[in-house]
Amino acid sequence: MFFDRECEICTRLAHRFRGALAKRGFGLAALQDPRAASLLAIPPEEMLREMRVLTTEGALYSGANAILFLAGRIWWAWPVYVAGRLPGCGWLLDAGYRWFAAHRRCSRQGWKQGCELEAKSQNLE
Repeated sequence: MFFDRECEICTRLAHRFRGALAKRGFGLAALQDPRAASLLAIPPEEMLREMRVLTTEGALYSGANAILFLAGRIWWAWPVYVAGRLPGCGWLLDAGYRWFAAHRRCSRQGWKQGCELEAKSQNLE
């Protein structure tokens, strides 16, 4: 599983689920690692957009689809997988993930100030 190591929340979650992921054959790696770019074959401007899961078979899952893929392999997370497959819920999960991904670095300086800085750095204002 590839995650944004500059995102405090992402890093905490990745390390919290490290054991559950390792039991199922998944390791953790930062999207910022130079090897990630060659493994994932994603344009540089897309690398940090969302988390990624690369399977041993070469399948690549991103964002909410990555979460659902992993949830489907962890027995106690299976309800998330099922909910994500219900009509309309997949869209909702994807929209929620994209919102979070766009704002994930906002908490560093406090929500309002951090989001304003993030928006300016991405020319979103």
